[in-house]
Parts: sequence; structure tokens; C-alpha cells
Amino acid sequence: MKSRFFPVIITAALTSLLTLFVAAKFQNHMPFIAGEKQAQLPVNYTSFDNSSRAGATQVDFQNAAESSVKAVVHIKTATKARAVVAEDPFGSDMFGNLFGRREYLLPPQIGSGSGVIISPDGYIVTNNHVVSGADQVTVTFNDRYTSTAKVIATDPSTDIALLKVEEKNLPYMEFGNSDDVHLGQWVLAVGYPLSLDATVTAGIVSAKSRSIGINRTQASNAIESFIQTDAAVNPGNSGGALVNTSGQLIGINSAIASPTGSYAGYSYAIPANIVHKVTNDLMKYGSVQRGYLGIQYLDRRNISPEQLSSLGIDKTEGVYVADVIANGGAAKAGIQKGDFITQVNGVTVRTEPELLEQIARYKPGDNISVSYLRSGKTATSTVELKNMRGTTGVIKNESGSMKLLGASFRQLANDEMKKYGVNGGVMVTDPGNGTLARSTQIQKGFVVTAVNDRDIKTVSDIAQILNQTNNIQIAGFYPGRNGMYYYGISNIDANAINEQ
Repeated sequence: MKSRFFPVIITAALTSLLTLFVAAKFQNHMPFIAGEKQAQLPVNYTSFDNSSRAGATQVDFQNAAESSVKAVVHIKTATKARAVVAEDPFGSDMFGNLFGRREYLLPPQIGSGSGVIISPDGYIVTNNHVVSGADQVTVTFNDRYTSTAKVIATDPSTDIALLKVEEKNLPYMEFGNSDDVHLGQWVLAVGYPLSLDATVTAGIVSAKSRSIGINRTQASNAIESFIQTDAAVNPGNSGGALVNTSGQLIGINSAIASPTGSYAGYSYAIPANIVHKVTNDLMKYGSVQRGYLGIQYLDRRNISPEQLSSLGIDKTEGVYVADVIANGGAAKAGIQKGDFITQVNGVTVRTEPELLEQIARYKPGDNISVSYLRSGKTATSTVELKNMRGTTGVIKNESGSMKLLGASFRQLANDEMKKYGVNGGVMVTDPGNGTLARSTQIQKGFVVTAVNDRDIKTVSDIAQILNQTNNIQIAGFYPGRNGMYYYGISNIDANAINEQ
């Protein structure tokens, strides 16, 4: 039995040895066999840094994070307890006569947010909603030093507020160009969420020119063209910085989209180019010099698919002109109802937020190139932008007297604000005989502190609101009396605004 298998075993062994000899002899000529020479080829793991391939470089957040936290501050606000006297908002004393004045106490409130130092001499940008209505604003720097801040001016339309601290040689953040921000780009969100110390989170830009309607809660002429990111942002991050990997400010974090009120995947930042323009205006004039194109447009989110189809909006890129304002810049340039605006100064605009973002960069009197489609043909016109009053002049926050609704108003002096314990306000020096006097029982000496829940610091603040709505609620107080008083005026005629 053994003798039968022995030749087979010998034959198999000799064959194996012959195979190994041939393989060793010819392996360098057989490319599918991995010899030692082939092991010298460059081999990299999937996560590698090869400087010859720019798209594969690793992103380093360290320098941007370390520099940006020094320029981001923690903002704390305090609102005093106040007695509120509820008056009939339409000026009638009927309920007061029947039941007496309804007075109740609002407890003191505290809040917090973030801010970004934008100059070495103490200018800080934050959100309007962070400081709105606050009696006191304090700023804590990264080294834990705390200073009192003054609210210089606010712009509810973009949700921007400008603060000032009396400090020097502060670390500050440089503005980047938000036009250079691209989808998929890495960004950092820097702020003080949930009252924690300075916190840095990372994410990517997931969308641009987003409008979510949140600014309409504080301004009827809201401007929204947010940068959307997935960087984690929570309550307290408002007013903080959105930073690129070079450490430049490309946005101010303002809002989150969340069913719970905390981070759930989407955060929204105001583009730096808008922030830069607004803060420059607030520094120089005390109010934003906002240019208006002079058109009305349709918000695609609020109209039916049938309307979109009937107007051709579903098949045409651009912003549909629903109407033009008489004597406005667009009307004088020949733009008509039914046109589709496609470009502003050579920049393509496909949606309403994109158009608003472009126009928001300019001031009254600026001439811009507007391209549009009409009946399938492209045309271009030069449009001179106007201010809210239909002129090209500068609108400053006046400290002198001014007439509105047939009444005379003046801004409070600094010593008056200190005496009354307020940080702004406008006094009625003469109720007159016009719309204000006929519609309310406001008396001489009444101090207006808010209109439609927006803080009033100057007479032009009231004028701006009157140009945006014909229904107002006025809040304020009478020096020497307790409590806040409220008066309402409805259906204000446009001609009554500048009524003498």
C-alpha cells in the first residue's frame, strides 16, 4: 500500500520545488506578483497630506480658534422691574372708568449673548435682539475683565446692534469677504452658549442666502440673507462670530432652526458684508443709510403653485417685480411690473434674499446696474437708489425737535436720561391738534420709549416705523408718575405722517 503511493509523493515534491525555482527566476518580469522592488512604490493611507494635491490638505482650526476667542465677548443684559399701567390701546378711557387702571409689575429680567470686537478702541457688534429693551449692558472679555457697554445704535431690520466700551488696545477681529464663502467650506462658530466660557464649534456652510422670516418679528422691512451652517450654535451664541479658517469674521451668528430651542442641525449667520456696512453707518450717522430699489416683489414661499405658474415664475430665474413704486428709482429707470430682475451690478440674483443682500450694500444716491428680463429679452438699466423718504439725502438721528402726526417731539438730553433711569427716549413737547391728539390722550411731557416693541432713541426712529406700518402701539411714561402707559393708533393715513 505504501509502495503504491510513494512514487506519487516523490513526484508532487519535485513538482513543487520546480515551481518555486521558476517563480524565483522570473518574478521580476511578472507584474501581478508583488516583489520587493514594487514595495518601494509610494504608498499612503486614505487620510494623508500630500502638498502636491491641494484638495486633500488637512484643515487646521487651531490658529483661527485661538485668535478669534480673544475678540469674542460675553454680553450680559439686565432689565429693571417696572410697573405697567394698562391703558386702552385705542385711547379710550372706557375700561379705566369702569374698572380703574390695571397696574401690574413686570419682574427684573436678565439675559446673555455674545459679541465681536471690531475695533481696538472698543466698538462691538452683536444682535439687536440681545440688547433690545435692556437697561444695562455689561461685557466680559476673554480674560474675564468686565466693562459696562453703551448701546450706540441698533438696526432691527438686519438684527444688528453696535456697542461701545471705553477701552483701548483691544484684540479685534478683521472682516472677511462673505462673498467668498462657498458651500462646503469649513467654518467656526465662536461664542458663549448656555452661559459657558468661550466655546468654539466647527461645521460647514450648508446654504447661502437663506430667509427664515425671523427678523420680521422686530421689523416690517426685514432683510434676511443668512449663511446657513451646521456648526453647533445654542442660546447664548447670538451675536457671536462665524469665522473662516483664516480667522476672519464672515458672519454674525443670529438664529437657529430647532423644534426645541436648542441646536438641532442648522444655524444662521448675518453675512459679514452686510454687518460691515450697517456698523459703519451706525458709527457715522447713528442710523443705517439704506437704499431702496423702489419695487415690490412676491415671496415665492407665500404664493400657490398655480400663481407661480400663471406668472411664469416657476420657469424663469430671477426676482419677479410685482409692482413699482411711483417716483422710485426703479420706476424712473424704466423697470416695470412683470419684469424679472436677474442681476445687480453684474452679480446674479435668483431669489428675493439674494436681491435684498445685494441692495443692502448700497446707500441712497448710489447708482447701480440692474439687469432684467421682459418678454424673454434681457435689458439693463441704471437705477439711483432712494431712502425711505424718497430722497437721496442722509437721514441722521436728530437731537432737535421734529413734527410727526401733528405733534412735536424732541430727543431726551443725557442728563434727562440719567434722571429718569433710561438709555433713550423721545419727549412729546406739544401734542398738537393732529392725528396723535385726535387718536390718543397723550399729554405734553410724555416720554416715548418704544413703538411696536422697538426701542425709541431718536425722533427719526419713530419716523422710520411710521414709514413701515399704519398701525402702531406707543409705550412710554410720564415723569413723576408710576408705571408705563400704552396708546394705540390704527389705520394711519400716509399723509398724516408729516402732518404739521
